[in-house]
Amino acid sequence: MVIAERVTFAVVGDYGVPTAGARAVAELVASWAPDFVVTVGDNNYPSGSSTTIDRAIGAHYWRFIAPYLGGYGPGADQPRFFPTLGNHDWDTQGARPYLDYFTLPGNERYYTVRWGPVQIFALDSDPREPDGVTASSRQATWFRDALAASPTCWKIVAFHHPPYSSGPHRGSDWMRWPFLTWGASIVLSGHDHTYERIERDGLPYIVNGLGGAPRYTFTTIEPGSVVRFNADFGALRVTATATETSYEFISVGGLLVDSFRLTGGCAAPLADDDFLPLVPAFSESGGGV
Repeated sequence: MVIAERVTFAVVGDYGVPTAGARAVAELVASWAPDFVVTVGDNNYPSGSSTTIDRAIGAHYWRFIAPYLGGYGPGADQPRFFPTLGNHDWDTQGARPYLDYFTLPGNERYYTVRWGPVQIFALDSDPREPDGVTASSRQATWFRDALAASPTCWKIVAFHHPPYSSGPHRGSDWMRWPFLTWGASIVLSGHDHTYERIERDGLPYIVNGLGGAPRYTFTTIEPGSVVRFNADFGALRVTATATETSYEFISVGGLLVDSFRLTGGCAAPLADDDFLPLVPAFSESGGGV
């Protein structure tokens, strides 16, 4: 087994448009040669249609998708693209084009994957989610149990609607789950087309919606807002080891907008068997582990 002692991944949000901004963000991400890419929703504007999905997603990120059956390139050697559903993806009934386009673990709407010292918990925050979006929903129960069972050093949560935001959408109160209490390391979201880092109750919340769709202005500043940016498009680069993760939001113009670290993770080195390569196993209850 190849032990992934260090992993680098990119996070993009609100990117699913055939624009120069979206192309620039994709080129920035590709230049980092990340191990994988996570999205925080709105992968396919304007309405999640099958007629626009490959142009919205594959044109930008074909090199990370597997299996990739679109028309822009050969695809990846294994799955390296882990999306989450946004409201625009749900605008075609049942989010069917999205579910047909990707091959993802579990029920594909919410799931989990592990890569080295990182575990990604991809959730569906849209109210049309059949298993619910409240902290007492079936989805949340699955998530809480999966977090509790996880042996990984960093438990990174990704979904579309931000619990807190200074953008025009404001916070989505239905997604204010007890993430810290349940064991999450950080919460990543999109929806507002801005970048913002908010610190609430000891947990960082990131709004990362500058993937290519038209940028938004800030409205009422959210308590705990530390960094805000909307002057250009960009993406989040994350580098993780067993004991530290670094987060850098970088604009397509090369500006380092925000940089911070989380330390702790695994207090002692893990045994080889605790470092797992990506295994997109399936389970009936939701996400693959």
